[in-house]
Amino acid sequence: MELITTTEELAATCARMARHPFVTVDTEFLRETTYYPLLCVAQIASPDEAHVIDALAPGIDLKPFFDLMANERVLKVFHAARQDIEICWHRAQIIPHPLFDTQVAAMVLGHGDSISYDQLVQRITGDLLDKSNRFTDWSRRPLSTAQVTYAISDVTHLRDVYTALVADLGRRGRAHWMEDEMEVLTSPDTYRAEPELAWMRLKTRVRKAKELAVLIEVAAWREREAQTRDVPRSRVLKDDAIGDIAIQTPTTPAQLASLRSLPKGFERSKWGEGILEAVQRGLARDPKTLPRLDRQKPTMNGAATVELLKVLLRMTAERHGVAAKVIATVDDLDRIAGDDHADVPALKGWRRELFGESALALKGGRLSLAIERNRVVTMERS
Repeated sequence: MELITTTEELAATCARMARHPFVTVDTEFLRETTYYPLLCVAQIASPDEAHVIDALAPGIDLKPFFDLMANERVLKVFHAARQDIEICWHRAQIIPHPLFDTQVAAMVLGHGDSISYDQLVQRITGDLLDKSNRFTDWSRRPLSTAQVTYAISDVTHLRDVYTALVADLGRRGRAHWMEDEMEVLTSPDTYRAEPELAWMRLKTRVRKAKELAVLIEVAAWREREAQTRDVPRSRVLKDDAIGDIAIQTPTTPAQLASLRSLPKGFERSKWGEGILEAVQRGLARDPKTLPRLDRQKPTMNGAATVELLKVLLRMTAERHGVAAKVIATVDDLDRIAGDDHADVPALKGWRRELFGESALALKGGRLSLAIERNRVVTMERS
């Protein structure tokens, strides 16, 4: 085991690892008090060596590590890669490629919707990981021997998990099932935090164009503030406060002060002023420039159709040994219930063969569900 603390050590290590067909990678970071994740430690392993990189070591330049992540000749293996990739995108504007995510592979092979790393390691290798250092403060120095041992074990076990999953994918002919998920994970659009799109992650439902316009502008204002100050979004403004502002559309400090979801005195701060300006921008927007609001409420029959599709999805997932989440999302089912030609992954490629065609047949009355010997089965109807 080796703790890398200098650029020279890192460059030599990455040069050796670049000669291998794959490396396993993990990171330890903090983001409780920041907008952008603070990279503290990165772990890398090839088939014959493993190292921990101290990303906070004085004077260390992580360019050799990011160059390895961008090396097209080396496959990068992660588990639940999204946040690790986000760090690479923020720090170096690169996305590791080619990529293999063991959590996605596990879902494709029927290990559950979002199996944790330690559960997957135990299931495949039989080893029980020591997770006692999972929630330690990785920004404190010096790193303890226990922390380094923990970090190393993550990437060394990942080698065995990767090898087993690749072999299983090959035996079952499912390697290509991962392509869509890997494409999403390696798309820069997945990691660009565009302020103008920040409203889309909010669960607040607005019903009028005016409310949507204000929601978009206030959410964008919050995103820019959080990015500029490098603090979590909730430190700037809570989600429920944005929803209240969108619906109430306050245009004066007094109206802003009347909202219970804002702290007392907030309307007199510079941030209160910024919110009121965002509200005014929203009210001034041309409704034609706004995304379309879906005002259509699901009918009872539509809701019942979705419930039937859920049963079919679960039955299909269990029969074929694949996580339901990989085949179709609830949003996919909602859209299929309303449109036979919905532009959703569940109606394309292998997902259509596995589930989509049956979903359309069920919806169209050409297929029915029945219980036979305590199991849900499908029956073709003439």
